[in-house]
Amino acid sequence: MRANKGLTFGIYAASQVGTSIGAPDEPTAIDKLITALQSGKPFVVREYLHYLGAEPEPERVAVVDPERELRTLTMPDEWYVTQRRQLDLVLSYLPTTADIAGWLAFIDRAIHRYGPITRFLQITLEPNFAIPWIDGSSPGVLDALTEGIAHARRELDRLGHNQVDLGFSVAEPPEWLGGDADFWQHLAKIPTAEFADLIDYVGLALYPDAFSPAAPAGAPGNIIELTEHAIRHLRETSLPTAHLDSVALHIAENGTPTGPDRSPRRQADGLEQMIETIIDVAPGHNVTHYELVGLRDANSAAPEPTNQLGIATDDYRPKPAFTLYQTLIDEHSVH
Repeated sequence: MRANKGLTFGIYAASQVGTSIGAPDEPTAIDKLITALQSGKPFVVREYLHYLGAEPEPERVAVVDPERELRTLTMPDEWYVTQRRQLDLVLSYLPTTADIAGWLAFIDRAIHRYGPITRFLQITLEPNFAIPWIDGSSPGVLDALTEGIAHARRELDRLGHNQVDLGFSVAEPPEWLGGDADFWQHLAKIPTAEFADLIDYVGLALYPDAFSPAAPAGAPGNIIELTEHAIRHLRETSLPTAHLDSVALHIAENGTPTGPDRSPRRQADGLEQMIETIIDVAPGHNVTHYELVGLRDANSAAPEPTNQLGIATDDYRPKPAFTLYQTLIDEHSVH
């Protein structure tokens, strides 16, 4: 292992990934595993709230229930602010028709409900690519991002939630689906006082081999090369375009699954390569946080990658990747 570079680590603690839904989450099991992972160190826990529009489709409500999410998260409120834990709360914009007024009202509800326990507030999820069930596919998403950031900042300030850092996340790689240059050019045209100056961090969703295999070690397109490329391109090209040169960078999502052709050992090896690469490049690229997706599988018997991204099985039995992540946190976490 390499010398400590001082990241704050974290994890997505629930099991649902997109439309992959398993058995109900078990708070007692979650608490036990996360307590073991963080070992007394600062630790971020990621959660998601979804806005589906004024008249959401019943099929979407069956997958994500926005009203339930506004009542309760995976764990009790007090759990997120004890034992040096920090809540990273994502507000996802997923209406089928543009609805900025409803979205801003949703942001207000989320801040009023969870603002006192929130450390990081992310406005929109990966708006730079039109991915099904991700915000970039939603009508009006660019306005949802830019107006949402300004609105959230005003509301946070009005309520005195000075502990909350505000940001957004993007997907990688930059060449995917024809590139995302238009997204960054759109942000570049907005006066800095109305957007860039309000941003504390940008999150990167980093899945270089989760949904299609990376090249073998040493070959072009291997997992280490892809990980470093995504971070360097975001820091050196995309963020400066949008006047965000100096903001902190969070690896907001990162993971690799088990599956029919992906052994638990291979998952651990892939995570080790990605996280070690992130640790190496972090000081030079102002990477401050790393969050893993996720704690447990949605369904360990289902072959789709979204069902087996956990470092524990769907009944909370740790895989080799759990011990690997535990060791990396112990050696490289801020204190």
